[in-house]
Order: sequence, then structure tokens, then C-alpha cells
Amino acid sequence: MLKNLYFGKTLYLRLGLVSAITAISLLAVIPRIPIVIKNKYLNIDSYIGGYYLKLFGGRMNFDFRQVKRGLDLEGGIKIVLKANMSKIQESQKKAALESARNIISKRIDLLGVSEPSITTSNVGGDYRIIVEIPGIDDVTSAVKLIGQTAQLKFRVIKKGEVWDESKIQEFAYNPDLWEDTNVTGSDLKGVDVVFSSSKVVDSNKPEIRLLFTTEGRRKFSEVAKNNVNKPVALYLDQDISPLSMPIVNENLAKGLTDDPVISGNFDVKTANALSMQIRAGALPIPVEILEQKTVSATLGADSVHRSIFAGLVGLILVLIFMVYSYGRFGIMADIALLIYGLIVFFVFKLIPVTLTLPGIAGFILSVGMAADANILIFERIKEEYLWGKPMGLAVKLGFERAWNSIKDSNISSILTSLVLFYFGTGFVRGFALTLFIGIVVSLFTSIFVTRTLVNLFYENPKEVKHAN
Repeated sequence: MLKNLYFGKTLYLRLGLVSAITAISLLAVIPRIPIVIKNKYLNIDSYIGGYYLKLFGGRMNFDFRQVKRGLDLEGGIKIVLKANMSKIQESQKKAALESARNIISKRIDLLGVSEPSITTSNVGGDYRIIVEIPGIDDVTSAVKLIGQTAQLKFRVIKKGEVWDESKIQEFAYNPDLWEDTNVTGSDLKGVDVVFSSSKVVDSNKPEIRLLFTTEGRRKFSEVAKNNVNKPVALYLDQDISPLSMPIVNENLAKGLTDDPVISGNFDVKTANALSMQIRAGALPIPVEILEQKTVSATLGADSVHRSIFAGLVGLILVLIFMVYSYGRFGIMADIALLIYGLIVFFVFKLIPVTLTLPGIAGFILSVGMAADANILIFERIKEEYLWGKPMGLAVKLGFERAWNSIKDSNISSILTSLVLFYFGTGFVRGFALTLFIGIVVSLFTSIFVTRTLVNLFYENPKEVKHAN
């Protein structure tokens, strides 16, 4: 009796979890639908779906209004950069250009999950880097992030200049009053955006925390000892004014114990952009922007519609096949597949993933793998049932004994997608990412969701207690 009660509670708990996940995914996936009811009884002016959530005072944002699309589906920006190789030896030019390309790639990756196309060319000694980025909202900030060298420098007041806090504006806007130290951005191992914990400063005001290497800490401590009660200015590239001018106090002069922060007139957006630039590293060669333009989608609207139509037809055929082959089991698998689709698109919006045609192909392939997992389970259940097992016991054994085959095939596919994502570029990474997400979600739906639905109708605790 108690065992039956426990079995029922566990099953309904799983069913509730599936229902909750489905409801959340549905609300995130559906577009914004306005709800306007105005009469003498009700006055409702709201909407469901298409949410934009700001959490922790804007520190975390989730945009569920639409799925981001790549260059081939939506268009984006194209930037052509010319590399200045005048100070680079001939034998090092190719390596320098490739290094610059890799750093630009890191900077673009820090903008979010996207599928940029970054290529290099050398025509007649003219070295160029061509960058194509899909779905960028703030073009100006993106161009600035890509093209700046982002070399952080720590400067102190020149010898002979007298520091006076009353002259702070004069020192802030006159770079000739400062001289470089041996501490630069290369002495950092990382950069974080943090929020002030000071009672004096607004707690929502972002700051940039500098994570020094061991050698960087030693060098910065030496600079601090020689400049007690004087400012150390932090300059980015050739900026006229410093990012920050912290005053060195006596405690700091004793040695750097905590990671220092840059506090300035930052908002969240500018602080994140600055941390990206410093984190990605300095460009090894100067670059200038030769061309900047907005590009249209490489696929016509008709091609996009045909691709979506083909995917829907394929999904419908899979749903029909499952019902035809497995009856009520197939209906449950179809419900699990529909839930699978909702969860996958919820994850696409949550990350967010920039969807391209190869990405759609990866998703459709994972749909087939999700159906394949259900087929393995149902065929095993049929075998157990034909061997004389009661249906409840056949269901239990079918899921348990099909798991090894499902696990091995999906793990090999997950490893393949990870290798493609790590070593691939551009659209290959998009295919690998959507395939990886699809496989992981399909494991959840085929094992957890489908089993919950099947257990609801077939598995009897009195029959399965002798399974082992």
C-alpha cells in the first residue's frame, strides 16, 4: 500500500515538473500576444509571451522577444580592416595578421553567441581582415570594440611636476603631465565587472576589477610605493583623459593584497565594453577601417520560407510515423517531441543562439535523434512484451535496457558536436551548437518526459516490483 502511494506521488511529481517546464518554455517561445479587454466589468491591457526580463538591477537581462538570426537569415554588418605592417618584418607579417584575426575573433565572441565570418587577405602586399557579424543592434559600439587596440597603460606624474588635488582637472586632461610605468595590460590575467559595495558610492554603479598576475602585482606594488598620496592614472590606448586616477594610500603602498578596481563614470554597457577590450588583449598591429556597411540576408525570403516549410513537413511526417508504428506509445512520443521543440527554442532564446540555416539543420537532425531514442525504447518494450512480460514490467525493462544504446549513441554525437564547435568557425560552429543543445534536450525528453507519460498509463507498481 505504501509502495503504491510512493509510486503515485513520484509519478505525479514528475508530471508536475514536466508541466512546469513546458509552460515556462511555451511562454518564452511564443511571440508577444496583446490581451486587451475593456468593458464595464474588466479593464485589462497586457500581453503574454515575448518577455524581456531585467534581474538584479539590470545586471542580468533575458530577451525572449525573438530568436536571433544570422547573416544568411537576417543580415548584419561587414567591416573591412586594413593592417599597418610598416613596422613588422616580412617574415612575421603573416603571423601578425593571423594573431590580429584571432584577437578580433575573441572580441566578437565576448559580444555574445554569434556566428561571425572573419577572414584575412593579402593582395599585392595589402593586408586586410574582413569581418561579417550578424544581428548586431549597436553597430557603432561593435565597430569600436573590433578596431581599437585596447592597450591599458599605468602612468604616474612626471618628475618635476607637483601634484595638488586642486589641479585635478588640469592633470586629468593633460597627458603631457604623465609618464609610462612598466605596468601594462599584459600584466593582467583577467578583468571583471563588479558593483560597488561602498556605502558612499551608489551600490548599482559598475566598476572594473583588475586581476593582476603574480609578476603584475609585484610591479604594481613597486609603482605604488614610489607614489604614496599621488594618483596612478589608467590610460586606454591614446586617450587624452585617463579611465581612472586612483590615489595611492599608505596601505596600498605596503603591497597589493586585493584586486584593485577602476571606478569612474561608467554605466553597465560601457563597463562591459571596456572589460571586453582589455580581456581580449591588444592588437599586435594597428588597423584602420577601410569599409563599413550593412549587408542584407544572403538567402532570399523565399529560400527561408522553403527551408522552414521543409522542416515542418519533416516533423509532421515523423509524428505520423510514430503514431502509425506504435499507436498510443507513438502519441506519447509525439507529445514528448513537441515539448522537446519548445524547450530547445527556449534554450535558443535564453543563451541566446544566433540561428542560421546550418543551425536549423543541426536542430532538425537532433529531432531525428530524439525520435530514434523513442524508437529504441518502444522496440525494446515490444520485445519484452512478446517474451511474456506483463505490460507494466515490459515498460520498465524497455526503458532500462534501451538506455545503454541511447547513451552510447548520444554521447558519441555530443563529443562530435563539441569537437566541431571547438575547432570549427562561422556556420560550422552554429551547426555544432544547435546539434549539441538538441541532443542534450532530446535525452531529457526521451527518457524523462516520454517515460513519465508512458508510466502514467501503463506501468503498474504491482507488476514492476519483481523487475529485479
